[in-house]
Amino acid sequence: MFAAMRSDRMQAVHLFADEQTGLEAIIAIHNTRLGPALGGCRYMPYATTEQAVADAIRLARGMSYKAALAGLEQGGGKAVILRPAHVPNRAALFEAFGRCIESLRGGYITAVDSGTSPEDMDCIAQQTGHVTSTTQAGDPSPHTALGVLMGIRSVARAKLGRDDLSGVRIMLQGLGNVGYALAELLVAEGADLLVSDLDAGKVRLAVDELGVKPVAADAVYESPCDIFVPCGLGGVLDSHTINRLRCAAVAGAANNQLVDRDAADLLDARGILYAPDYVINAGGLLYVALTHRGVAAGDIAQRVKLIGARLDSIFAQSIAEGRSPAEIADHQAEAILYGD
Repeated sequence: MFAAMRSDRMQAVHLFADEQTGLEAIIAIHNTRLGPALGGCRYMPYATTEQAVADAIRLARGMSYKAALAGLEQGGGKAVILRPAHVPNRAALFEAFGRCIESLRGGYITAVDSGTSPEDMDCIAQQTGHVTSTTQAGDPSPHTALGVLMGIRSVARAKLGRDDLSGVRIMLQGLGNVGYALAELLVAEGADLLVSDLDAGKVRLAVDELGVKPVAADAVYESPCDIFVPCGLGGVLDSHTINRLRCAAVAGAANNQLVDRDAADLLDARGILYAPDYVINAGGLLYVALTHRGVAAGDIAQRVKLIGARLDSIFAQSIAEGRSPAEIADHQAEAILYGD
């Protein structure tokens, strides 16, 4: 664990257990130079505790980079609750987790993530004020989708020479809360939208409501398109999937899309423009962080719309210096976080 922490320059990893509720949780804090760590809470089954710790560390690092390039006075953190096979009382479990957060005295602020809901955040809020994404705070998904739309427009400018998305063929993978909201925005922009999801019901709903074209999950990477938009879980871009891609660019909402840093170089070598995930998908973080600070909704939306300009700058620097956008984004974030 300590080797992994040193490798990712982690600040702290906290392990919590509560016998009464069965809670087993990890809170990873990557960097608090800019402010308290903020990041979502995942509630998922893991084969081993080591896998859960590794996931928390990897995601916390991404949150630090995301906050830095979004211009937020926040650090990066992430929580993982290991979901047991049977949960006698879900509300009690999340209240117990709220007490764990409170014990860190404001060092970590939690929010919704995979497997958790605003109702879970309400339970946490019974025990600590260091929580956002409650039912009162609202759903961050539309703001994540808006930021990704701004990023896709930037990608279209940089790679396709287009100022609009009318007729641009887009392959969207994953129709969760963010993916579906983004699909609605892309259809409104006039994009030629293909969609895929492991849940056939979600695909049917999108076809019926939005008039999009369905694609089988095992045919996503080979589907010819202008822009591939991954919006599911991370780790989808490795040497195998990248070599199957038939697109000009990748720009999606999923966290940690690249399985490793070599994947960014392979995309670059194939001439596929990559929008760094923690830059393009920062809209949700902006929403939860600024809502927690009491910023007005209109001002938050304006901040989210700046994501496109940030990517314009990264792409321009990438061309000027002959380095991949992923490398440029990492160096920009590290300069803010460490003075590197």
